[in-house]
Amino acid sequence: MIRPAILTRPPPQGVSLQNALLFRIYVAYRSMLSVVLLIILISPGTRQLVGMLNPALYATLATAYLASSALLLAALALQWRFNQRALFLVFLVDIVAIVLMADASGGMISGLPVLLVITVAAASVMIPNRTLATLIAAMSVLAILADTVWLIVRNNLDLNGLFPAGLLGLLIFGVSLMVQFVAIRLGRAEELARSRASDLYNLQRLNEQIVQHMQTGILLITEAGGVRVMNKAASAMLSPDRPITMEQGRMLSHYSDDLAQQFLYWQEAKQHRAQPFKVADDAPTVTAHFRELKSGAERETLVFIEDYAPVTRYAQSLKLNSLGRLTASIAHEIRNPLGAISHAAQLLLESSDLSKSDQRLADIIQQHSKRVNRTVESVLQISRREPPKPEYILLSEWLPKFVGNYLDSGHEAAEITIECGYPDLLVEFDQENLQRVLCNLLDNALRHSKMASHKEVAGIEVNLDFTKHQCLIDVIDPGAGVPLQEQSKLFEPFHTTVTEGSGMGLFLCKELCEMNNADLYYRPTARGESCFRVALNQRDL
Repeated sequence: MIRPAILTRPPPQGVSLQNALLFRIYVAYRSMLSVVLLIILISPGTRQLVGMLNPALYATLATAYLASSALLLAALALQWRFNQRALFLVFLVDIVAIVLMADASGGMISGLPVLLVITVAAASVMIPNRTLATLIAAMSVLAILADTVWLIVRNNLDLNGLFPAGLLGLLIFGVSLMVQFVAIRLGRAEELARSRASDLYNLQRLNEQIVQHMQTGILLITEAGGVRVMNKAASAMLSPDRPITMEQGRMLSHYSDDLAQQFLYWQEAKQHRAQPFKVADDAPTVTAHFRELKSGAERETLVFIEDYAPVTRYAQSLKLNSLGRLTASIAHEIRNPLGAISHAAQLLLESSDLSKSDQRLADIIQQHSKRVNRTVESVLQISRREPPKPEYILLSEWLPKFVGNYLDSGHEAAEITIECGYPDLLVEFDQENLQRVLCNLLDNALRHSKMASHKEVAGIEVNLDFTKHQCLIDVIDPGAGVPLQEQSKLFEPFHTTVTEGSGMGLFLCKELCEMNNADLYYRPTARGESCFRVALNQRDL
């Protein structure tokens, strides 16, 4: 779609982004704590609170703790990924540093061991492995108890110090277990949210792919007539010469004034009667349908653009079926008297007593009998046609063989050129149908070139339209061309511009092309020559 996706792709499973953010916060807390611990030692007013038993050890540990915080900040700046082992090592260093600084400051009476509660809580949140998180808590409790006993043995603390150490140990274990429980619940919720986000993202992408590959054109229009979203089918129908990425933000009137007028009328009347229209003269006929959407304060509209050709083909098929049934019912009644008339005219021509004027009349009777018979045969051929059997045709090899057979079948004096610069081009078409179409087009081309220049000359050119993904086969002749007022009637049945024609040739060619998912239309060339173009799907090797 033109508009960016509403959802973004969820991150892959692994270390939670929330845990990474929490670790950054913890490193920031650790850095500020190391600075505060040094300030407490340096400041004259607070110097007696810490390091009373061993100031040198406290100063060394506080400085090392600050240096380790600087290293962690540098690692975060370099986008270094921390796994469970690295996190365990960081928390282990914190436990050792805090316990040793507490030992240098008098143990529990300094209040520094309480900082282990924050360390244990952070470990319980950020380490997914419950065993490692519980091990951190156990090591913290053991370190506090061991340090307290060591201070009692050194007579720096009395036995009463064991009670607050034990209470702190219980608090640490309680905090660890409670935080682990909450972290597990939050982790499950986060995993469920990630799964739902992934499902929604995949569903959205699937919907976009479905919309993009629909044969129906879809546009999302603002109330002011601006195009917000357009799929590939709509782009191919409304702006085939421009890539879809250039169509964002354009107004509906930039594509078609008829479509913009229909949209305005629908906005006013809230009723719409689909009227076929064309974006350009050589563009397909399409119809538009409107459906209102409400998105917040701004009303939006879905516009469905459909190719009108299937409707036309269906109506034409109904007409042909009716014509076929009618022809089949009266063909016998027509052919019997027609055969009798033709036979009688032939017998008259064989008579030696027939005058020249009567011979001319007999010739006219026979000529028009043949014309009526060709008309009946053409109509029966259309009504009885079988479904096509498409196959892949290599045009660079097939066209010379076809032209050679065509010239050998009674057009030896004709001159037909072939231009095909794509040796590996494959097209999908019923081979017999393509042969009948080109034979008819070449018959017309040679006939009109002879009428204009007294020479039977025609050319076949093969080109590719990369915008519409079509292969173009042009049958060109230097004839006088088709007047503009006659071009709209070219492919109507029984319409002909020559007296000897039945008016069914071009109509039959167009029907055969549409049966093979192709199109046939007339277009004069830049040199003023007549050109009938067969536009069909291509397949490159």
